[in-house]
Amino acid sequence: MSDKKLTAAPVSEAICLNYTDFLAASCKKRWSFVDAIYGVMPVFGMVTRSAPDLPRSPSERLKVLALQIISTQLSDETNIVRLITLAAQQHVEQFDILLPYPLSEPQLEAIREEYVKPLKLEQQNERLRVQVAAFSH
Repeated sequence: MSDKKLTAAPVSEAICLNYTDFLAASCKKRWSFVDAIYGVMPVFGMVTRSAPDLPRSPSERLKVLALQIISTQLSDETNIVRLITLAAQQHVEQFDILLPYPLSEPQLEAIREEYVKPLKLEQQNERLRVQVAAFSH
């Protein structure tokens, strides 16, 4: 046997966002006026406020920031587009969203139309896999 140690190639962290958890947290959240503006105004909704202690893990950072933009006042399609936009801003190219129910084809098409940029959506039951186009450097 060789004394050489095998090193594993870095594996990107699989990210799965539980949409129902975000909605539940949004319902329980005590909203300030600024939170309300961020939650319902599309222009301000995607400008996430900087948090001084954001987690280093892409998955945890995405979850923390998502809590700022998900709103029960918006449609599921709009909230999902916001999650996709946030993920793209955080350079997350692929992630899953665990939904409370499978989306219909018209809902998936509405997400594609609203997001505008190239996007691949694959649905398996209540799990929606999202792949955004690769980023140019």
